[in-house]
Amino acid sequence: MKNLPNVKLGLVAVSRDCFPVSLSRARRDAVKDAYAKLDSNLFVAETVVENEHDALKALAEVKAAGVNALIVYLGNFGPEGPETILCEKFGGVTMFVAAAEENTKGLSSGRGDAYCGMLNASYNIKLRKLKNAYIPEYPVGTPEEVAAMTATFGKIARAVIGVKSLKVFSFGPRPFDFLACNAPIAPLYDLGIEIQENSELDLYESFLKHEGDSRIPEVIADMKAELGAAADGNTILERLAQYELTLIDWYEANKGASDFAVFANKCWPAFQTMFHFVPCYVNSRLTARGIPVSCEVDIYGAITEYIITCISDLAPTLLDINNSVPYDMIKNNKKQMKDYSATDVFMGFHCGNTPKCHLKKGELKYQLIMHRLLEPDSEPNITRGTLEGTIKAGEISLFRLQSTADCKLKAYVANGEILDIEPESFGGIGVIAVKEMGRFYRHVLVEGGFPHHAGVAFAQIGKELFEVLKLLGVTDIGYNQPKTLPYPTENPFA
Repeated sequence: MKNLPNVKLGLVAVSRDCFPVSLSRARRDAVKDAYAKLDSNLFVAETVVENEHDALKALAEVKAAGVNALIVYLGNFGPEGPETILCEKFGGVTMFVAAAEENTKGLSSGRGDAYCGMLNASYNIKLRKLKNAYIPEYPVGTPEEVAAMTATFGKIARAVIGVKSLKVFSFGPRPFDFLACNAPIAPLYDLGIEIQENSELDLYESFLKHEGDSRIPEVIADMKAELGAAADGNTILERLAQYELTLIDWYEANKGASDFAVFANKCWPAFQTMFHFVPCYVNSRLTARGIPVSCEVDIYGAITEYIITCISDLAPTLLDINNSVPYDMIKNNKKQMKDYSATDVFMGFHCGNTPKCHLKKGELKYQLIMHRLLEPDSEPNITRGTLEGTIKAGEISLFRLQSTADCKLKAYVANGEILDIEPESFGGIGVIAVKEMGRFYRHVLVEGGFPHHAGVAFAQIGKELFEVLKLLGVTDIGYNQPKTLPYPTENPFA
């Protein structure tokens, strides 16, 4: 998978000068050994920070090693000034964690008090206004627990680093009836994201220049290998291959000062009559390679998908929160429904942009709604190009990052699953279950004014998403609250 940052983790132990430095050093080495059982991607600085000069020395070590995500490890109480100066001067995302006491015997003379030291560290982080500092939900642990926190931090750091080095290519303007996917650009710059807004005409011009490209047969062969027998005799593949090369070349030529990029492209209504296909399948292929291509010029949808990719290392998708599940379907699938209620489930749908790896049987088809509108009395031609099928059952997270019309960032996160129920409909579609979805739908999605597009991660990564949002400065984060925790506007008598 391309288009993702490489994260180099660095661990620096700190020690308050009235505690034995050997305690921090020994505990640091224990964390190193525990993490080695999980991964090899961890640089451990030799310097243990006791004062400001040590902080500069350790900083030089991690910088020389190419570290871009730092772990400050309180092996004992820790020096609150030097350890936060290290974070400040490092500049990149930094996790603060602390050592738990190992055993009762050590409490008499070898106690580290890092539990206490984390409080002082957090206070100094606030004093210095260090927005790059990250403290886990429970930041004190054994070497094995700190190693697990470090592994999670690596995923979180990758998303933060990726977002701050990201460019969005948009080809618009947005369709008239899709202002719900509004994209105020000021918050993008607050996140560190570049935006290059282009016209649909720019895209069409570039597409025409790729006609007859010598690489087209190679792309067609790759498409046929992916689609299997369903691709035989499909005359639309040449146009789709031409379009895929158009986007890839635009990506390479226009990243500029950014390291990574995503697309938010217009895909109707004029697209079909001018390009003579539907771009969904190509969108799915690039998304599967780590370059999300959102439809309907959904800029924040593309960023949403990119964050999911960074954390999960899996291809995401973007689905409409589309329709309720008929009661007869629920009745006929009692086993598959598990303990979910009728209001816990809905159908997630889109024309055909979900990568084939997430579909039971992905097939290249035509967009039914567009066909009814554009070529109702003829065989599908310009409306072909969707990748359709039932989405595989399994765990998911729903996620959306969005700006309000007045340029305030907000988001939602909810863990759930795709149920093994046949949706009996068209497009890329699946029956999605989220606990307390009905209340979440009303008091977060509807009341929060979120658009109909939801990012879907094919793993439950709600914990990591929530932490990434905090590090990005998003404070308005909705989630599916249990019944025991009513929403502020929820009617207690309903």
